[in-house]
Amino acid sequence: MSRTANATLVSATVDFLRKHSPFDRMEDAALAFLGQHAKLAYYPKDSLILTPDMGPPPHFYVVQRGKVLSREDGESASGNVIISSGECFPIGAASGQRATICTYSAVDDVFCYQLDNQDFQQLLLISPVFNRFCASHISTLLSQSRKQMQAQFSQRALEQQSMATKLHELCKRPPVTARADDPLEAVLTLMGETGVGSIVIVSEAGVAQGIFTQSDVLKRVVLPKLALDCPISQVMSRKPHTLPQDATAYDAALAMAMHGIRHVLAVDDDNLVLGVISERDLFAMQRVGLRQLRYAVETAADITTLQQVGRDLRQFTMNMLGQGVGAEQLTQFISALNDGITRRVIELNLQQHDLYGVDWAWLSFGSEGREEQTFSTDQDNGIIYLCPEAMDKDQLSMRLLDFARDVNADLDRCGFPLCKGNIMAGNPEWCLTLEEWQEKFARWIRAPDPVALLNASIFFDFRPLYGKRYLANQLHKRLLALSQDNSVFQRMLAGNALAVAPPLGLLRDFSTEEYHGQGGYIDLKKSAARLFVDAARVLALAKGIAASSTIKRLERAAKQTGSAPEETAAIIDAFNFIQMLRLRHQHLEDEHGRPGDNLIQPDKLNPLDRRILKESFRQARKLQQKLKVMYQL
Repeated sequence: MSRTANATLVSATVDFLRKHSPFDRMEDAALAFLGQHAKLAYYPKDSLILTPDMGPPPHFYVVQRGKVLSREDGESASGNVIISSGECFPIGAASGQRATICTYSAVDDVFCYQLDNQDFQQLLLISPVFNRFCASHISTLLSQSRKQMQAQFSQRALEQQSMATKLHELCKRPPVTARADDPLEAVLTLMGETGVGSIVIVSEAGVAQGIFTQSDVLKRVVLPKLALDCPISQVMSRKPHTLPQDATAYDAALAMAMHGIRHVLAVDDDNLVLGVISERDLFAMQRVGLRQLRYAVETAADITTLQQVGRDLRQFTMNMLGQGVGAEQLTQFISALNDGITRRVIELNLQQHDLYGVDWAWLSFGSEGREEQTFSTDQDNGIIYLCPEAMDKDQLSMRLLDFARDVNADLDRCGFPLCKGNIMAGNPEWCLTLEEWQEKFARWIRAPDPVALLNASIFFDFRPLYGKRYLANQLHKRLLALSQDNSVFQRMLAGNALAVAPPLGLLRDFSTEEYHGQGGYIDLKKSAARLFVDAARVLALAKGIAASSTIKRLERAAKQTGSAPEETAAIIDAFNFIQMLRLRHQHLEDEHGRPGDNLIQPDKLNPLDRRILKESFRQARKLQQKLKVMYQL
């Protein structure tokens, strides 16, 4: 072959590789070496490319065209993985110079770049980027994805925080309005029903005539003992300050500082009110620190204030996404701040309910119990208590239930929807004494029918949020003692964890489902995160691990079973990626005005995220395989 032809082939190889990870980040010299030594090979449809019988792989492969099927011996078709253009194999076997555990075959006509084993080892030496990729390829891919997401969200966060933001962009809802002759009582009722801190008084044409705020109630209504049937015009602030809709947040801040006011009205070209901009709206745009947010939660005087603080927290977590905070830290952060809101709601309600002299605790279950909450989450909670001998149990139960129902209702107002399955402390079934909880757990473990196993997947992930923590600790000790001694329960719980297989397709990358009358979806909660959560729960209960979070359970179980650290790290990376994908999707959905969910369309992911998602499901399959071996399922 002439030098010109060879140079052309090398150049074409390098151009192709540069489009895919990790080659797009490799050093120029290393990429040139790869281009010079990789040879293009052809495999016809259904032919074998690599099998465990071949021993250490003779080549490292990069798919140039077509699809390759990876299948572990003994695995069903649901465990197969498709390797597509730009992806490589077998990374672990080639790096460790050991036989692969998978059989690789051509789904259709396949062209692969092949790098001889000797050249592969040389590439590891001359390219630190490639070496790191092979040593922990899922972690490396995850880092790339996080950088992409960081760039995407950081720009959005900066845009939202900019004081150059137009006022019409800050108006999240239409103003709540009243007429000048409306009675004061009707206006106050309207403010309470709509949960707003200010109401705009407008003319019939919609032009602002005045404004009335919560801070006006004390000095203009309560202290003067004003009659509630007087017109609102008597106590409103007249001629409220207005700014055109294209004015900026900076203009609003300047107006507030110059005129000593707390609210500015944004109006359109016809002087009609579009919305109210408050000091708090401008405050929420800034880079608020965790200390300030916690202080705002802990000192909130009422539920309306907590509602606004909750919105500030949501803005802050988006900033954290933009700063590249990892999924584990971010879900813990969200859970911690949600804990704070829940505690404050409880404290506010304790002012209306007398529980003095009662030992009780508020329990969180499910994702909140594991400290793994995402942006979209409902309530899963209960109460555990002791009944003093001097008290009537039925009467005490009614007092606790009345209190719990008020807390549930206020949490719903603060953005935590009521549980559709009624797993809430206001339900008598989940407001129980320590002995009743212990007996319920013991019954589920002794007779693990489908309902008991479902309950175990929810209630066995719990922690106390408020009250006497020792009650929850005693319940947890009892749970671990009961579960460790019952191998039948463990085996059935493991079987339940294996009931959902990773959604990997046979001929396509993924196996998807239909939702809302449309196909091509994967539920990242039920078909992805659950794979890791359920397996980790089984390991924790079997090994007596007290931790409630999925990652801590996996780490501690790995130490007890002697699992290789790199295998555990890959599984945890996979779980973290799925959690991050959920957070990102929920935030984008929320920005489009839709309630966040866990339904993604993998075909709409970028190539890097599709690749990591596929690898994450492979790691989930490996984790499930451990359970199969442990319990011979």
